[in-house]
Amino acid sequence: MLNLCKGGDSRSRLIHLLLLEMVWELVLCQLHYIIPEESKHGTFVGRIAQDLGLEIGEINPRMLRIISRDENEYFQVNLQNGILFVNNIIDREELCPKIAVCIVSLQVIVDKPVEMYRVDVEIEDINDNYPVFAVNELNLIIAEWRPPGSSFPLESAFDADVGTNSIKTYELSSNEYFSLDIQIDKHQSKSIELVLRKSLDREQTPRYNLTLTAFDGGKPRLSGKTHLFIAVQDFNDNAPSFKQPLYEISLLENSAVGTLVIRLNATDLDQGENSKIIYNFSNLVPPQVLSIFSINHHTGDIQVKGKLDYETNNLYEIKIDAVDNGHSPLIGHCKLLVSVLDVNDNPPELTVTSLSVPVPEDSPQGTVVAIISVNDRDSGKNSKVNCYISQRIPFKIKPTFLEYYSLTVDGPLDREVTSQYEVVITAKDEGIPFLSITKTILVDISDVNDNAPSFQQHVQTIFIKENNQPGSHIYTVSASDSDMNQNSFITYSLIESAIDDIPISSYISVNAENGNIFPLMSFDHEHIAFFQCHIKAKDAGLPPLSSNMTLNVFVEDINDNAPAFSPHSSSRESTGNVLVPKSAETGYLVTKVKAIDADSGYNAWISYDFKDLAENTPFGIGHHTGEITIVRPFIDSDTDEYRLVILAKDHGDPEISDTMTLTILLVETQPDVLLENKQQERKHNVFSEPNIYLIISICSISSLFLIILIVYMILKRVRYMEEVNELSKNNIFPSAAGSWTYSQQRQYNSWLKAIPSNNDLIVFTPYGHQSSEKESNTHQLQFAANPSWKPKQPHPDWRYSASLRAAMQSAVHVEGSAVLRQGPGGLEQQWPTVSSATPEPDGGEVSPPVGAGVNCNSWTFKYGPGNPKQPVPQIPPDFPENFIIPGSPAIISIRQDQPSAQDPPKSNNFITFGKKEETKKKKKKKKGSKNQEKGNNAADNSDQ
Repeated sequence: MLNLCKGGDSRSRLIHLLLLEMVWELVLCQLHYIIPEESKHGTFVGRIAQDLGLEIGEINPRMLRIISRDENEYFQVNLQNGILFVNNIIDREELCPKIAVCIVSLQVIVDKPVEMYRVDVEIEDINDNYPVFAVNELNLIIAEWRPPGSSFPLESAFDADVGTNSIKTYELSSNEYFSLDIQIDKHQSKSIELVLRKSLDREQTPRYNLTLTAFDGGKPRLSGKTHLFIAVQDFNDNAPSFKQPLYEISLLENSAVGTLVIRLNATDLDQGENSKIIYNFSNLVPPQVLSIFSINHHTGDIQVKGKLDYETNNLYEIKIDAVDNGHSPLIGHCKLLVSVLDVNDNPPELTVTSLSVPVPEDSPQGTVVAIISVNDRDSGKNSKVNCYISQRIPFKIKPTFLEYYSLTVDGPLDREVTSQYEVVITAKDEGIPFLSITKTILVDISDVNDNAPSFQQHVQTIFIKENNQPGSHIYTVSASDSDMNQNSFITYSLIESAIDDIPISSYISVNAENGNIFPLMSFDHEHIAFFQCHIKAKDAGLPPLSSNMTLNVFVEDINDNAPAFSPHSSSRESTGNVLVPKSAETGYLVTKVKAIDADSGYNAWISYDFKDLAENTPFGIGHHTGEITIVRPFIDSDTDEYRLVILAKDHGDPEISDTMTLTILLVETQPDVLLENKQQERKHNVFSEPNIYLIISICSISSLFLIILIVYMILKRVRYMEEVNELSKNNIFPSAAGSWTYSQQRQYNSWLKAIPSNNDLIVFTPYGHQSSEKESNTHQLQFAANPSWKPKQPHPDWRYSASLRAAMQSAVHVEGSAVLRQGPGGLEQQWPTVSSATPEPDGGEVSPPVGAGVNCNSWTFKYGPGNPKQPVPQIPPDFPENFIIPGSPAIISIRQDQPSAQDPPKSNNFITFGKKEETKKKKKKKKGSKNQEKGNNAADNSDQ
C-alpha cells in the first residue's frame, strides 16, 4: 500500500483546507492497495480511515463515503472501524482485458469540512485462465515434396492472464517428422511455425494426427490443447511462393480507409491454371483483423477498410495464403506485420552501394556480402537510424562507420537447402513514434561439390527370367546429386567382384551415362540362381564424390527342362519287365517309377499317368507317387502281358512331359515272382550306381597295391645284384675258376621263395687239406653267407666217440648226400645213420652212419637244447640256392620243403650236400657203408 497522506499533522490539514478552497476537486492524498483477483466478499483491503489520518470517531459524523468511477460497488468501507473490504468478487480479465496493470480508482469523500481523497486498488492477476486455442481442430495440407526445413504458421493460443501467468511455451506431441519453431518479434509477440524435419511420403503415411499444447507460466501451470490434422498431398508439384516469408509494414494511425498496405506478389513455377494464384487471409486470422484490413483476391493488394487505433492495437499480424488453381491446390504462406505509427513523417532511406554475389556456399563466417548506406532526412533523434535483419538467416548486419553498414555471413551456407536468400533489411529511426523502411537484397549462393551422389535405395532386388536374351535392358539404376552443373553430372560403373572366379563384368554391364543395366549372357537358373553386384555412382566434381549401391539379382526359373525317368526308377524292373502273380489282390504294389526334373518349384512338380490306357486295365498309378498298383482282381479274360506307357509331366507353363514303356507279365505262382524279382534285385544291386563305385574303388586299390609290390621286388633284386657284384669284386671265395658258379634261374627262384634271413649254413670241405686250409675255407664260406659271422669255440659239453675223433682227424670224403634240417633246437644235419645219443640228455649228439667206416662221409650232427650257445649259423636271405665250394667238387643246394604230415612242424629250410659227379656206382656206396660199420664197431670197443 502506498500512502501519500499524513493524517494527524495540523500543518498538512491547514494546507489541505487552503487547497480545497482553491480547487474543490483537488485530491488531497492518494492511497494504493494491491489485492488478488477473485477475492471473496469481506476480504480485507486496507485501513482506509487510519491511512487517511482520520480518527475512528470522525468516520460517522463526517459521513465518510467512497465513489467508484464505473459505478460498480466492488469495495465498501466499514464505518465502525474504517476498514476497506471487498464487496463484490472482481474478475480482472473482465475488468481490465489486455491491460498489464489493472487499477480500480476510488474517490473517498468526507464532509465537515469537505475533503476528497483518491484511492487506487490494483487488482493482481492470478493464474485462473487456461490457454485457449481459437479452434479445437486445425487441418493442414502439406505436399509430400516439401523439403525438410519448410515451415507452416500455426495459430497462437490466447490466455487472458498476464505477466508470468500468460503463455510461455508450446509443445508438440512426439513424432519424427514435425517440430515447432517459436519466434518472438521485437514486440514480444510469439508466433508458432510447424517445421518439417524429415521428408514426407504420402504413400507411407497419408495423414498425421498431432497435438499442440500451450503452457502458461503460472504455478501450477495450466495448458490448452488443439489437434493438428495434417494431410499429405502428392500432386501439383509447385506451390506459390512469396519473395519473402515475412513482410513488415508501418502505417500511420490516421491512415484513411482504402489506404494500400502492401501489394503482395507470389509466383508459381507451374503453367496454365496451376499458375493462377488467389490471395486469401489465412483461417487463423482473428475476426478483429478482418474488420480492419481487406485483400484483393486477384492482385494481392491489402488495404485499410477500418479505423486504425494505435492505443487499441499498434501491431497487426496477418497471415496470407496464396492458393493456386490446380486440381490439387497448393498453398504458399507469408506473414505481414503491420505497425501502426503515430507521428514522424520521414522514414529512413537504404541504399546498397556495393553487392558481391553470388556467394560460395563454403564461405567462412565474416565474409562481406554487401555495403549498405543509411540516411534519414529528419534531424535530431528521429534521424538516428538502426539497421537489422528480422529473419532467421545466416547473415547479419553490423555497423562499420558513420552511416554505413556491412552485410556479412553469420553461419554455414548450404546451396542445396537454400540457393537464394531474400535478405530483408529494416532501417528504423529513433523518433517517437519511429519510422522504418525495409529493403530486400537477393543473395545467390554458388555451388561447390559437397554432396555425393545418393541412391534412393542402397540395396535393390531385381528378378530376371532364365534364358534371357543377352544385351536386353533389365534395370536402370538412378542416383541424384543435389549439387549443380558438373558437380551433379553422374557416371555409373561396376565395382569389380567375382562369381565362381569369373569377373562380374562377364555377367552384366552398366551404361555409364544413364545407368541402364544389360546382361552379357543368357542365365541358367539351374547353374546360378542368385548373384550380387555393386554399382558406383560418381560425380564430375573436383574432387569427385561417389556412393555405392548393391543390386541383388535373382534368376527366375522357367520350364525349360523335361522330366526324365531314372534308369532304375523301379526296384523290380529289369529291361522294362515286371512279374506279377495272378493271385495278387487289389492294392498290390506292382512297382514304382520315378522321374526327375532339373527345374524348381512348380516347374519340377511331377505327376504320373498312363498314356493311351486300354479300357478295363487292372492297373492304376499314383498321380504324385508313381506307384503302380492293382486296382481290380485279375480275371480269366485278362491277358498275360500288359505294355503300359507311363507319362510323367511337370506343372510348368507350358507343360513338358516324358514317357517310358513298362511290360508287366502275369505268372501263376508267387515263388516264381519272388525268385525272379530277387534275381532282378540282385542284378540291379550289383550294377547299381553305388556298387559300381565300390567295385571301381576296390580295383583301384588292388592295382595300386600290385604296383607297389612289383616296385618293391625290383628294388630288392637290384640290391641283391649289387651285393653279389661287390662280393665278386672283393674275391672273397678264391678257387681254381676264380669266381662263383651258380644258376641264374635258381637264384631267381630262391629270391621269390623269400628265404628268411635267420637261416645259417654249415659247410664241410672235402679232400684231405691241412687243418688250417680247411678252417680257412670254412670261415670264408661262412663269412660269405653272413658277413658278421665270427668263428666260435666248440662247447665244452660236446661228447665225441673214439671213432668220431679218429674220423675227424682224417680227411672226410664226401660221396653221399646230406641234409641239414632246422628243428626246434636248431639246424639238424640228416644223414642215413642210426643215432648214438650221448650220456647226457642235454648234450649234443654225433652219430656215424650205419656200417660206415672212418672214411665215410655220412655223419649226423645234432645240437641239443642244452647247448644254446652253439647255434647253427643261419642262411642269409640272399645266399644262392646252388653254389660250389671253391676247391671242392661238391655242389651245395638250398631248398625249402614242406614237412610231412607225420612229422611235427619244423622249419622248412634245408641244406643239401650232393656229389659233383652223379655217375658213381652203387657198389662203392655199399663198400663204403661196410667199412663205416666196421669203423664204428671198433670205435665202440675202444670207448668201452
